[in-house]
Amino acid sequence: MLLWLSEYLAKYFHVFHVFQYLTLRTILAIITALAVALLIGPAVIRTLSLRKMGQVIRDDGPKSHLSKAGTPTMGGALILIAISISTLLWSDLSNQYVWLVLITTLGFGAIGWWDDYLKLFLKHSRGLSARRKYLFQTILGLGAASYLYFTATLPVETQLVVPFFKHILLPLGPFFIIWVYFVIVGTSNAVNLTDGLDGLAIMPAVMVAMALGIFCYVTGNVHYALYLGIPYVPGAGEIVVFCGSLVGAGLGFLWFNTYPAQVFMGDVGALSLGAALGIIAVIVRQELVLLIMGGVFVLETVSVILQVGSFKLTGKRIFRMAPIHHHFELKGWPEPRVIVRFWIITFVLVLCGLATLKLR
Repeated sequence: MLLWLSEYLAKYFHVFHVFQYLTLRTILAIITALAVALLIGPAVIRTLSLRKMGQVIRDDGPKSHLSKAGTPTMGGALILIAISISTLLWSDLSNQYVWLVLITTLGFGAIGWWDDYLKLFLKHSRGLSARRKYLFQTILGLGAASYLYFTATLPVETQLVVPFFKHILLPLGPFFIIWVYFVIVGTSNAVNLTDGLDGLAIMPAVMVAMALGIFCYVTGNVHYALYLGIPYVPGAGEIVVFCGSLVGAGLGFLWFNTYPAQVFMGDVGALSLGAALGIIAVIVRQELVLLIMGGVFVLETVSVILQVGSFKLTGKRIFRMAPIHHHFELKGWPEPRVIVRFWIITFVLVLCGLATLKLR
């Protein structure tokens, strides 16, 4: 929106040409989203408290969590508001990828909001049924995947890029739609599983978004893409502004979500952030790199799968509790220790993901 205004003003005042630079608009997007989150955060928390949208704590979980009962949740709405405002202000709104990422993010956020609303406001203990939740996720995931497949103009846009090997590009054909669906829906639910401790999910999401922003910038620049030996996707560079908005909004939310949390993001935040990371990775053709950088999300998901599978097959549990962050809590690790160590692991994995830009 402001880009269009700057283009008009640049006809009369040369200084406004500076807003054409992606780097500046990304920095401004981070600052804008952070400011919006910090400004509206107290009002959102107060509103959630007044409406008694408090967290329900499992009886079989760590006893230290019992004190968190009643803490306002659905704070992910704060993240989505900040992301939306910042993206609409600083992005090139004629870019198809910006709208696809924003609509996918808000769509998954709507599913999470509905689930949270049923559980917390209408007091439906199980919220949105798993069948209906996955149905709506499937519709959105397949919709986004189909759009990317049928609007692709270059072969690389539907090929699987293998990290560390610049010449290995696997054509997926129509299977691309199924692959993208699993990436988006899988990442969305993986972040949701990780969201169990104060700040545990949001900071890894911020770090991965920062790294994906770098991939967006170089993937959308033909010279950088050629030099680094990565796919060139026209228009992908503009998504870096959305990534900046996510980083700013995430840091703003962390201000209130850091231990001990004043608010939780709920499904509305976790599902939407995961979907955003998934769809961005798909657009820049770095789904496998996302698996590396989002290793904590993968670990959390695998721990649940192993726990459920082991209990059904043998009647025994592998972990004291799943997802795995609860296992470490029940081993005696203080909550802040679990959180910070998972952050450190994510930081290292993000660096490994970024290393694939050059190690080819």
